[in-house]
Amino acid sequence: MDKYLVTPKRKMADDITENFDANGDIKKSKGNHVRSEGFAITEVRGDLFTCPDGTSLAHCISQDIRMGKGIATHFKTKYGGVQELTEQGKKPGDVAVLKRGQRYVYYLVTKERYWQKPTYISLRSSLQAMKRHSILHNVAAIAMPRIGCGLDGLVWDRVREILTDVFKDTDIKISVYTI
Repeated sequence: MDKYLVTPKRKMADDITENFDANGDIKKSKGNHVRSEGFAITEVRGDLFTCPDGTSLAHCISQDIRMGKGIATHFKTKYGGVQELTEQGKKPGDVAVLKRGQRYVYYLVTKERYWQKPTYISLRSSLQAMKRHSILHNVAAIAMPRIGCGLDGLVWDRVREILTDVFKDTDIKISVYTI
């Protein structure tokens, strides 16, 4: 069984959230986010595509790059590049990347076929690949939906723990959008 360093947060009175950092220390803060040094995960209600122009975007796809349901259809319509993504030849656990204007668009490849379900292992591996690219290209902020948790059926609390574990040693700000 996987072990995670970050304990799920619990809601406290008056919009104070109690979060736990990678060492298990309590971090009390206003809002719904997890902090560790320069790294932060902030959960936002709103439209992912309204985030600032310099913010990179991320979502999960299958190796067959079908993008026929869910938020993936919006990425496909807005950013295109299906042929460019296909030519990158990425496999589950990798990340395909498009550069669009001021931002990178990350396609976390978490499964082979669109109808399959991802694993937490393939998600972690894809996030690690995205982290490497982000650091190499000085990405300061990434916005994403609750990756893997919509049609793919992963559990958000566990995904948030994986995100925290992967990015905790960076200064990258992650915004997670829900409608």
